Amino acid sequence: MLSIQNVRKQTGISVRTLRYYDEIGLLPPAGKTEGGHRLYSDKEMQKLREIQFLKTLKFTLKEINIILSDDDWDWAKELQNQLELVTEEKKRIIEIEKTLIGLMNSVTFEGELNIDATMKLIQLFQKKATHRDMYRKQFFATKKEQALLEKLPNMNSNDPDSIEWLTLLSQLKQEMYQGIDAPIIQQIIARFYEKTMETFGEDNEAFFDTFWDVRTSPEKSEQVGFYPIEQEVLDFFEKAWDYFVAHRKHDTD
Repeated sequence: MLSIQNVRKQTGISVRTLRYYDEIGLLPPAGKTEGGHRLYSDKEMQKLREIQFLKTLKFTLKEINIILSDDDWDWAKELQNQLELVTEEKKRIIEIEKTLIGLMNSVTFEGELNIDATMKLIQLFQKKATHRDMYRKQFFATKKEQALLEKLPNMNSNDPDSIEWLTLLSQLKQEMYQGIDAPIIQQIIARFYEKTMETFGEDNEAFFDTFWDVRTSPEKSEQVGFYPIEQEVLDFFEKAWDYFVAHRKHDTD
């Protein structure tokens, strides 16, 4: 027989937890000493291991109590139910993870925690993915366009490509005051151009026309789940891009 202190040492489960298990009838001790201290046999230790195992599967203590006292427990059915619950919880955790990444990237882009942008990001991300997909298929109808859409930088991702796109846009925003023809601005746009060609290729003008139409429309941009960017920044980017393309064409003629 093991004392409650020895059980604690062997299992790492606190005395307080073991006492609580006794109080709710989940794991009564095998007996008690003359001084009233709880004692546990091999049978209780085995049951304790079963309790801890079921807890890792996210069963509640109430459910565990029923499981361990019901010889006719339908394991197949209940394990399937539990799997569905855990799968939903996993999805929720992944959503939270992506939201946190998005918020971190938002701070990088904004230079500070912009409450309005933060709330907008959370609202966009909380919208059902089915709604976003519906609008994306509406605006980008072909399979080719939808494949290209997947290559766009994702605000809720920390992959190197998305981070570089975000960094370039953040730099552009910081240096806008210098004007579209400033060397630093044209250097940033040049890298935008290179990265665009590397990622999407040159023969996708129709896709980019559609993308820019959606990107510059607050309503459409929200419908497809794009991160909200100030119109001033978008207008500046477009002018700086046109300036770069015009001079690049002139230089190559």
